[in-house]
Amino acid sequence: MIRLIFLTLCQKFALLTALIMITLALMAPPASADGVVNIYSYRQPFLIQPMLEAFTNQTGIKTNVVFAKKGVAERLKQEGKNSPADLVLTVDIGRLQELVDAGVLQPAKSSVLTSNIPAQYRSDQALWFGLTVRVRNIYASVDRVKSTDITYEALAEPEWKGRICTRSGKHPYNIALIASMIAHHGEADTQKWLQGVKDNLARKPQGNDRAQVKAIKEGICDVSLGNNYYYGKMLTDENQTSWAQAVNLVFPNQQDRGAHVNISGIALTKAAPNKENAIKLMEFLSEDLAQRMYAEQNFEYPVKSGVNPSGLVSSWGEFDADPLPLDKISQYRRAASKLVDRVNFDG
Repeated sequence: MIRLIFLTLCQKFALLTALIMITLALMAPPASADGVVNIYSYRQPFLIQPMLEAFTNQTGIKTNVVFAKKGVAERLKQEGKNSPADLVLTVDIGRLQELVDAGVLQPAKSSVLTSNIPAQYRSDQALWFGLTVRVRNIYASVDRVKSTDITYEALAEPEWKGRICTRSGKHPYNIALIASMIAHHGEADTQKWLQGVKDNLARKPQGNDRAQVKAIKEGICDVSLGNNYYYGKMLTDENQTSWAQAVNLVFPNQQDRGAHVNISGIALTKAAPNKENAIKLMEFLSEDLAQRMYAEQNFEYPVKSGVNPSGLVSSWGEFDADPLPLDKISQYRRAASKLVDRVNFDG
């Protein structure tokens, strides 16, 4: 009788132990799981969620997103091989270059990606890929600027004295533009140009791109630098529509090399516990459906050739983009940042 009770208790204990082990296994987040992609994103979740939901509906693969305004490269370095992140979604070539410099990426080898994304908008080593294109436009007063044939170089000329507004020269969007100027003209000439632009400022650099358009409407300045998608955001915001209506959206350098462009992009992390699924998501985001959705969501241009932008964006007209590879431009970011300090642009 005692032996029977003992066996019964042992069996119950074994069963209880097994149940506990199963429960703990289910509760513990695995380093790798079928049907999952983990994303660190510089882009706000609402901008990417529609594409991620479409991907899940098509493939059954779920996505988890951690949003961060900064510090992703540092976080990946600290997490090392134990990082749960498979992909990083970024804005600006500078963010992508930070990840490359930190050594936290691996190549994403995919014929789909190389076919869909032009070489200009992807890393030579397949470490990152552009998903959408944004233009660094010139916004010009409808009332006070008659010509829309303006170049970046012209902003340093005397005619624009006291007529230019811009955000900080150290902002990544301006750093990328300055880096492109170095790539085209060399460091010495770019320094002279940057000093000329500073001399023509109507006020100390401040605010964001939309704040410069507001300043044009208020008569503080006549032209400003700003990304194209802000025009769409202002036109569709009843509190800012009048700002957008006060300016023309100018695509610079249309008679020579074309307008400077930047990208939002994606990269595969070195740890990537769900590498196969991650590459599937990268490929999905490069295809027609996601390209249209991604570009329309933020008034940007699809990176894939043959996919049209939204009706509103298309209404702004076609433009020629600077064909200089962003891989090359990114090499001059540090030099560009030093020039901003050298001429005391924000001072």
